[in-house]
Amino acid sequence: MNKTPYELNTPSLSQADPVAISRRDFTLEPDDALRIANLNGAFDSHLRSLEVGLGIEIRNRGNRYVVIGPEDEADAGEAALQALYEQTEDGPIDAEHVHMTLREFSPRNRLSAIPGARHGDDVVIRTKRGVVRGRSALQKAYLADIANNVLSFGIGPAGTGKTYLAVASAVEALERDRVRKLVLVRPAVEAGEKLGFLPGDMAQKIDPYLRPLYDALYEMLGFEKVARLIERSVIEVAPLAFMRGRTLNEAFVILDEAQNTTVEQMKMFLTRLGFGSVAVVTGDVTQIDLPKHVPSGLTHAMNVLRGVGEIGFTQFGSSDVVRHPLVQTIVRAYEDYEASERASKDYR
Repeated sequence: MNKTPYELNTPSLSQADPVAISRRDFTLEPDDALRIANLNGAFDSHLRSLEVGLGIEIRNRGNRYVVIGPEDEADAGEAALQALYEQTEDGPIDAEHVHMTLREFSPRNRLSAIPGARHGDDVVIRTKRGVVRGRSALQKAYLADIANNVLSFGIGPAGTGKTYLAVASAVEALERDRVRKLVLVRPAVEAGEKLGFLPGDMAQKIDPYLRPLYDALYEMLGFEKVARLIERSVIEVAPLAFMRGRTLNEAFVILDEAQNTTVEQMKMFLTRLGFGSVAVVTGDVTQIDLPKHVPSGLTHAMNVLRGVGEIGFTQFGSSDVVRHPLVQTIVRAYEDYEASERASKDYR
């Protein structure tokens, strides 16, 4: 790798004055034309996204790349290209992969510097339908928590991958015979709407509440296999209220939308764990649909269980949103507004 500082004016860098920049020359191995084309994107669209996001220039011929820019940004550009090229080994990458890699390596948004994010714990989930891996430092830390703890909490706004990664971990554990069954649980609380009487049997009544879990399962196992596993009770879907009195042995249990549990329900759920079981609790404390006078079991558990062994906590923020970039902007705008409202009330 060659680091050569020199002066350069370039449209992708500052137009005001010549900027002292550095150059990185490196080769991506192995030399695979299909993976290189995937890395570059259609009409080099992925390279252009990296250039705009980092304020650098990228040139390549085959698997030989040159990155030109300010020192920190040039380092980030090389690291991002190396990371994305590794991901092409698992399959095609798209704009979402590039976006999350930019967020991880950009000097302006050091996800790698977030407390609790452990870069060495890059857990890769392999299922028969493909490979799932964390796309940000906190997602990697979350997967590591699930792999290394009996109980894990994933807390944060919509679109951060809390539920999807938990389901991926559960599917891998089932396929590798680490557990005998999957239990998917969710409190049946309407999101500010009164839906009234719902027709059908119990499964049909609670199906709308569990749709995000089903969607993730269908993507990883296929519709027909999920239906067969549910029929054989290998995958069990249940409302939280039906968990009382049970003991779950050798099961992977996911409690989704946990912000809508009461304190009593959360305690009841956490005491269902039996031998050989793993539990993941996900929720967003900014979207609580309980009556205003009822405290959330999730926020209560966060205060009670901090520091307890074999329990992992991952707190996601707006910068970890992996949906459309506009979702990230919306989440941040709400956070800023709510913070200003709290400050205004405190002042009064």
